[in-house]
Amino acid sequence: MEQFSVELVDWSRAQFALTAIYHWFFVPLTLGLSFIVAFMHSIYYKTGDEKWKNMTKFWMKLFGINFAIGVATGIILEFEFGTNWSNYSWIVGDIFGAPLAIEGIVAFFLESTFIAVMFFGWGRVSKKFHMMSSWLVAFGSNLSALWILVANAWMQNPVGTKFNMDTARNEMISFFDVALSSTAIFKFTHTISQAYVIGSLFVIAVSAWYLLKKRHLLFAKQSILIASVFGLVSAVCVAFTGDSSAYDVAQKQPMKLAAMEGLYDGEQNADLYAFGFLNNRKDNSNFKGIRIPSMLSIMAYRDPNAFVAGVNDILNGNEAQGILPTETRMEKGRIAIQALADYTLAKKAGDKELAQQKYIEFEENYAHFGYGFFQDKEEVVPHVKLTFYSFHIMVGFGLFFIALFAWLLYASMKNKLEKHKWVLRLSVWSLLFGYIASELGWLVAEIGRQPWTIQDILPVGAATSHLSVGNVQTTFFLFLALFTVLLIAEIKIMVFQIRKGPEKGGSHV
Repeated sequence: MEQFSVELVDWSRAQFALTAIYHWFFVPLTLGLSFIVAFMHSIYYKTGDEKWKNMTKFWMKLFGINFAIGVATGIILEFEFGTNWSNYSWIVGDIFGAPLAIEGIVAFFLESTFIAVMFFGWGRVSKKFHMMSSWLVAFGSNLSALWILVANAWMQNPVGTKFNMDTARNEMISFFDVALSSTAIFKFTHTISQAYVIGSLFVIAVSAWYLLKKRHLLFAKQSILIASVFGLVSAVCVAFTGDSSAYDVAQKQPMKLAAMEGLYDGEQNADLYAFGFLNNRKDNSNFKGIRIPSMLSIMAYRDPNAFVAGVNDILNGNEAQGILPTETRMEKGRIAIQALADYTLAKKAGDKELAQQKYIEFEENYAHFGYGFFQDKEEVVPHVKLTFYSFHIMVGFGLFFIALFAWLLYASMKNKLEKHKWVLRLSVWSLLFGYIASELGWLVAEIGRQPWTIQDILPVGAATSHLSVGNVQTTFFLFLALFTVLLIAEIKIMVFQIRKGPEKGGSHV
């Protein structure tokens, strides 16, 4: 069995993580701000009030700046599947390529077509068609996110496919199983709702800054009202979809759930670790803090008496719960890998009987295929502390956002926004908190499923391209410089436009 270079894998992962993190600075703002712009544009269409036109044009301009730079990082991210992860692309290209192709042909085409009408249609097309173009850009952006998240969800829960031993590739047998899996649905709804939170926080942060500077007061108050309503609904959706996602993780990725909760020894009536810290012990005495009795069992299986597997159960097995030891799965994985190699040789030799025997042997052990690449059972354990703290900090911020949006909505309706300057200052900083929570969410999703590129089927070590470490290091630092320049450029352009403010008008004084 060919061994992979740990250094190459680490640098390839670092480069992809770098690109994904930078790309995700732009995507949630695009998704969230697109709908806020569409809402404002609709109000202008219904009322004909120029103040809503000016509000729409201002936020639309900021949306456009962010959209343009986000596209550049997204294109690079997709190219990296071919450059750095060619083995992965070969094995799953028939599946992974389908949603990405739909994203490019349908979703990106929709948003890129109507974005021109959205920006340059003022006075050139009918008001109704112009307003609809804003909605089509919003739907196109979110449709684009749907297909990308479907592709990511399949990596976490590979359904609707079958491995073809003749081509050594996974092939799709049910598009609908891939597109409508529980993992895909929960991942999409959770991700876009938190993106809407980012869009709302952005509008609130800018508007709160205007209120603190005593500029564009009516504009700022109305923007906060719209954003607080949209943000509150979105933040509540984040909580509900996050609970559904955790339930799905418990069924499909029990090791990730164990890492999220720092749970080493499985328990019935498992407590949820609400707030605290982990030590270096690898048992359940590793947690010191506040627990919520039986809540983890409820969250994972909707049953307070349910057993929740811990890291040690998955590593060492738990016969009573039907959990195979990881070393047993490693042995079965090696059998599957060898059966695939023997099947290929038997086919070339024309030995149909041996080929059929190896086919059956492979099918019986395919569920453990990826484990055959490991040398040590500890390799299947993700970074527990990083996953644990990322998850809990993210949840804490989520609760904070619900409270912030609720207070801002109340204060907006009571016209009390300017009376609490400390809340306005907190609102400005809340945008940073939103981005931190968003990035932590992706850390939980991606670090928590390590070491898998495809859950249980393909580890990251077997998915990389045959590149030199030096090449990957060089491009890593080139991308770091490029993305940093792009981010600085966006921030400078955004700040310039925000300082400039919306178009002058009596409604904004």
